Amino acid sequence: MSKTGSPRGVTTTHTMELNYQKKSLRSSAVLTGSYVAATVLGPQGVGSKADPAENTKLVLLLDFTIGSLTSAEVKVEFSDDGTTYYQETNASVSSGTTTLTNNVYTMTATGKYVVSLDLTARYVKVSAKGTGTVTSSLLTIDALLAVRP
Repeated sequence: MSKTGSPRGVTTTHTMELNYQKKSLRSSAVLTGSYVAATVLGPQGVGSKADPAENTKLVLLLDFTIGSLTSAEVKVEFSDDGTTYYQETNASVSSGTTTLTNNVYTMTATGKYVVSLDLTARYVKVSAKGTGTVTSSLLTIDALLAVRP
């Protein structure tokens, strides 16, 4: 809430509503040595707040316990049809040449992590794996979808 004054001494109060939906993509579970996809975000038939196509921001909340792992890796993929997925990429420029590489988020310590992304497709798949010994490792993934105003 914010207050603004006018030249006549009138104060106006503005309230900003945070408009988002939280979805659980992966309940707390031990990681494996291969990528396992969490619940795919896609059109749910339950209104615009649950449809990635009606949102502009995706925030991933990653709650990671390292256990005996070396690290955990999370990748994000986008699709317009729910069948063919394209992994999020990074671009680096050197001497006028742009090189694209697939992006992977790597966590090497127990913690709560946030990844904020622009939402660019109708379907989003988040996958995770562990590297090293998976004993006592845990990862929970939740998503916040920010609704377009």
